[in-house]
Amino acid sequence: MSVPALGFSCFSIELPWRDNQVSMSCIPAGEYECVRYYSNAFKQWLYKVREVEGRTGIAIHSGNVAGAEDKGYKTHSLGCILLGKRRGKLWEQDAVLVSRITVNKFFRLFEEKPFELKITGGNQ
Repeated sequence: MSVPALGFSCFSIELPWRDNQVSMSCIPAGEYECVRYYSNAFKQWLYKVREVEGRTGIAIHSGNVAGAEDKGYKTHSLGCILLGKRRGKLWEQDAVLVSRITVNKFFRLFEEKPFELKITGGNQ
């Protein structure tokens, strides 16, 4: 993920593409509005990815791995986007690392304002 105008870039990880199934798939490629909201589940402010066809509750938040649980992998995502400073491995899975710090920096850049997210290729 990158925001060149603000001098920011990081890595992101999502679940594998599984036909946009709720809690099992990354979201389809497209352009989405992201708005700040308070998550009762996380007890913190996050950015919600709005108007994902057939899906609700998609957020950008911290976490490290996004694997298919039905195939024995661990996941910190139920369809959400996880950010990190570096790529690496955890539990023998692809992962993003230094996630909380990266997410906090990303959120501060937008100063609580909405933004447009463009997701390209790789998922269909």
